Amino acid sequence: MSPTTVPDLLPDTCTIPGPPRGGSGSRGSGARASGGPGPAPRPAGFRPDIEGLRSVAVLAVLAFHASVPGLAGGFVGVDVFLVVSGYLITGLLVREAVTTGRVRLGEFFSRRARRLLPSAAVVLGAVALAGAWLTVPLRRADLEHDVLASALSVANWRFVSQQTDYLAAGRDPSPLLHFWSLAVEEQFYLVWAPLVALIGFLAARAVRRGRAVRTVAAAVAGALTLGSFALSLHWTHDSVSLAYLGTPSRVWQFGVGALLALLPWHRLRGPRLPRLLTGWAGLLAIGWCVVAYDARTPYPGYAALVPTFATAAIILAGTPDRRGGHAGVATGYGVDRLLGLRAPRAVGRLSYNLYLWHWPVLVLAEARLGTLGWPAKAALSAAAVPPAVAVLRWIEQPLRRSRTVSELPRRGLSLGLTSVIVPVVLALVVGTGTLRLLGPAGPVDLLGLPPGSPDGTSLLVRTATAPENGPVVPAAAQARKDFPPDGECEVAPSAVTSPACLFGETTSPDRIVLLGDSHAGQWFSPVLAIAAQRHWALEELVKQGCPLPELDVVNPQLGRTYWECDNWRAAALERLRSGPKPRLIVVSALNRYTDDRRLLLDGWERTLAPLRALGVPIVYLQDTPIPGTDVPACVSGHTGDPAACEFPRSRAQWPDPLAEEIAAGRVPGVRSVELNSVLCPGAGRSCPAVLERILLYRDDAHLTNVAAVVLTPRLERLLTEAGLVPAVAAPAGSAAGPGKAGADGWTPVLRDDFGGPAGSRPSADHWQYDLGTCYPGCPAPQWGTGEVETMTDSTANVHLDGRGALEIVPTLENGRWSSGRIASRRSDLAPPPGGVLRIEASIALPDVTGPAAAGYWPAFWTLGSQLRDGYTGWPAIGELDVMEQVNGRDSVFGTMHCGTLDGGPCQEPKGLGSGDRPCGADCRTGFHRYAVEVDLTAGAEQVRWYLDGREHHRVVAAQMDRATWDKAVNHGLFLILNVAVGGNLPAALGATPGPATEPGHPMRVDYVAVSTRGGTRP
Repeated sequence: MSPTTVPDLLPDTCTIPGPPRGGSGSRGSGARASGGPGPAPRPAGFRPDIEGLRSVAVLAVLAFHASVPGLAGGFVGVDVFLVVSGYLITGLLVREAVTTGRVRLGEFFSRRARRLLPSAAVVLGAVALAGAWLTVPLRRADLEHDVLASALSVANWRFVSQQTDYLAAGRDPSPLLHFWSLAVEEQFYLVWAPLVALIGFLAARAVRRGRAVRTVAAAVAGALTLGSFALSLHWTHDSVSLAYLGTPSRVWQFGVGALLALLPWHRLRGPRLPRLLTGWAGLLAIGWCVVAYDARTPYPGYAALVPTFATAAIILAGTPDRRGGHAGVATGYGVDRLLGLRAPRAVGRLSYNLYLWHWPVLVLAEARLGTLGWPAKAALSAAAVPPAVAVLRWIEQPLRRSRTVSELPRRGLSLGLTSVIVPVVLALVVGTGTLRLLGPAGPVDLLGLPPGSPDGTSLLVRTATAPENGPVVPAAAQARKDFPPDGECEVAPSAVTSPACLFGETTSPDRIVLLGDSHAGQWFSPVLAIAAQRHWALEELVKQGCPLPELDVVNPQLGRTYWECDNWRAAALERLRSGPKPRLIVVSALNRYTDDRRLLLDGWERTLAPLRALGVPIVYLQDTPIPGTDVPACVSGHTGDPAACEFPRSRAQWPDPLAEEIAAGRVPGVRSVELNSVLCPGAGRSCPAVLERILLYRDDAHLTNVAAVVLTPRLERLLTEAGLVPAVAAPAGSAAGPGKAGADGWTPVLRDDFGGPAGSRPSADHWQYDLGTCYPGCPAPQWGTGEVETMTDSTANVHLDGRGALEIVPTLENGRWSSGRIASRRSDLAPPPGGVLRIEASIALPDVTGPAAAGYWPAFWTLGSQLRDGYTGWPAIGELDVMEQVNGRDSVFGTMHCGTLDGGPCQEPKGLGSGDRPCGADCRTGFHRYAVEVDLTAGAEQVRWYLDGREHHRVVAAQMDRATWDKAVNHGLFLILNVAVGGNLPAALGATPGPATEPGHPMRVDYVAVSTRGGTRP
């Protein structure tokens, strides 16, 4: 197992199940309040050997966490404690059910709360406060979430979600990871205690109540044990984190302890020597596990049987026989005698608090001091003894013995609730401040990124380089979630095939294939952009942690040989062999699966040989630098000096045998491309974590999506210069005359570049004016949307600027707003049958914001041609809002309206919208391209919205019935450009025209272009 697995230590009373020697009236709980501060009286049947057994388990765990050489299997201590807990707690519950006919659940949970939760609360509070001082902000935010989960006894599921998430790579262990086992314990007893109580209630009137309770409880425990063990085997095979930390896969170990308490072992006859040998064999088996097991042991699985049954053997060896004697009493050599000595019992009494304290001390010390050796870790573990003793003496024991707290169950429960609330409040207070410090955590505005440089030594275009002291993009909190937007196409370790993951122009006969592991997946956005610019498709075949060269590896998530990788690789290669031939195959992979050069090259050859047989160009995208540390966490603590997070070049860049062989001409049919000269420029000793204010890594090994997007122009240039992809053709309609297809396959239908003298009207051949406040005969005034302006044909509202742009200007005179609204004369703009229609405009939004922009509503949109025949039939006839913006916000959106007036498949009157798409202040000061494509290609019918060539919204025909779809898009359209003032939408988003609203800010349009592609034309 990994060094972050930890056991649970619970200070439950060490009692013998069954009738106590002190008489039937004794509960044997050991939790009875004491009136004074002296030692609590020993209950009848006290098991000193079990108290000593705790010391064996906790010392093993401490040695494991301290990385003491030769004791890598110390994690088996967790199994010891789970069995002990199941034995003791079940004995306690069954004893009460047998003697009283019921189980007082309030008393049971009150006793657990006052004994466990105050000590835990002290640790949680200390960690919450110490974390604010010792950890960087991003780790601090994670830590406060861990405090919340630990206080609420769900820590195991939080850590399951993190450790099974391959994309959460590179994070350091939590100081509270050890609370997973306490959570497992509490979750188990929240079910088991009521179940035993129910069994006791149902058997209360039985003639032989004790036998009935024990028989039924044993049957239930046996069924749970077998089912849980089967699940543990399954999860160990599929997800080691879920198997190790999940409650269902640990129940069987509680169950083994429960069966020890329920079955009549004390009635066994026979010589004492076998029982004596059984006890020693159990202790030796635990020691063997500590020495023999390590991180490569598939765990828990079958391997957990050894420490589990070894613990059971020790407990059984010390269980009194029918005469009341122990195995070791007669001989003096029983393992129970050794474990019952003063020293083991002293450590056992301290084990719970020692366990609670030692792990946070280790982790927080390393967070502050860096990686430590095992002697330092051992010393730190010893340093956890004083706080553990202090909490035991001055908090745990006084509360356990307090008559005031223990005499009423509700007082113990109130104490437990307080012990939960206090760390929760501390975590919320510290966490809220940390989140404020971290800044934004939402998605990054990719449209507002500075352009990347296609050549030279700079990451960014020099004129667009971010200010030297500007914010890092993405912010540290954003970087953690800045993954490529490929959904479920980067398949998990358990998958053996990839889904049909096509992006971009999915119906195009041309496609690029992106093939490899997550280090190939990090290039998804650039490769998709390169494909989309050429109207190609992108097929992604990517699997997490799976080497593309044919190598045998062990997957750390599965904890075993990664045979799913071999099956996936074979399936991917077969898919490429049997499917349509792609235009280009891009391969990439982590360069650290092995340091054996010959083995790696042989593995690559076995993969590249079938790819070369396809007769397709292959490009090897060299692996990027590996920081080996949690970069976003480091940057969050050094926002003013990100250079502090640089990492050694020698550690980050390994020799790349495949790239060397390609450069030497010994790998035919494969070209090599690298971007490391940009990511780690120069020849210095270190590589940057932040370059030109771009945060490069999302964890310890993968690029942020932002960094990949910024590198797109450079990757495109390298592929183009290598002849692997053609150069991009000119924008639709700019190079070919009307009706003639351009080099990119688009046929221009309409284009207006708005040339003409300043102050003149736009071309009457292309445009007509919509006047007044509604179309003639329309059923609603104010254009049906509540606008307050009157549309005119005055050049004060609509004119050319003399520099190649159209201006639409809202004006205010005598309290009355006027503006402009022009529509294309053509209303037959439609995709050819089975083809695509593209409508595009380059627009600069009104340069006004804040209160001065209240009520501004610029828009570029289309309506169905039938609306010109009486202007009725909306929304069934269809409306495509290519671009809308309201109230001067730094965001735009696109929407499709269709169907019925209220609700329906298009959710009217809201429509099927993209939601806000951030565009930044430069959308008001510069031109950006807004486009919509209506694609009627058979099998891929959809409408797509683009901003500066990047798709940001899509509606597919499958989202509605066929009749609604056809009425909305399968006909001619006309275009509209306007700036409205006021209306329902600006009001819904918080602003209406008022005294502060400034007139005179135009929407400027550089060009409008309409083109078609594919299909058949008349």
